[in-house]
Amino acid sequence: MKIYFHMNIESFSNCYVIVNEETKAAIIVDPGKLTKEMVNQFEDNGYKPEAVLITHNHPGHIRGLKTLLKIYDVTVYAAESEIQGIETIMIGGEGTLNIGGLEVSYFPVPGHTPDSMVYKIGSVLFTGDVIGAGIIGETNSNYSKMILKRGIEQKILTMNEDTTIMPGHGPLTSVAAERSF
Repeated sequence: MKIYFHMNIESFSNCYVIVNEETKAAIIVDPGKLTKEMVNQFEDNGYKPEAVLITHNHPGHIRGLKTLLKIYDVTVYAAESEIQGIETIMIGGEGTLNIGGLEVSYFPVPGHTPDSMVYKIGSVLFTGDVIGAGIIGETNSNYSKMILKRGIEQKILTMNEDTTIMPGHGPLTSVAAERSF
């Protein structure tokens, strides 16, 4: 498995492309913007975009979705049935998907938004705005903050300490580092 990082400079959000090196299948997490570099990466390496994983429905994480769908036939997975007028495969609760030969686990961690979903591929978590390096996601109430903290403590910080966290903004981190905070 290879993971490529792309930053959407307009909203300083992170997008990730995960590739199964054997099948050349690609998964895109949070396409805040579809860039020329991403398209070249797919085309030059023979990668086949198969799926998009949406961590939550905020513009900086989904703005490139419509453009991506004009070029590639991908399935969009999200905790909502529709994103930007685009039908998605709605996922809820905890589960596992097999996409392009990669096992993708998912689980909700609401608080930043009601639809916040975290994805795990191998020993890597794609957390959107749930947790980042030294921070937790912004919330709009004390209740939401309590729910978010509880979800992080129960579902993320209980994972193996060498689990890598790839957040929606900022640098990557690990479960071990975040336990320190």
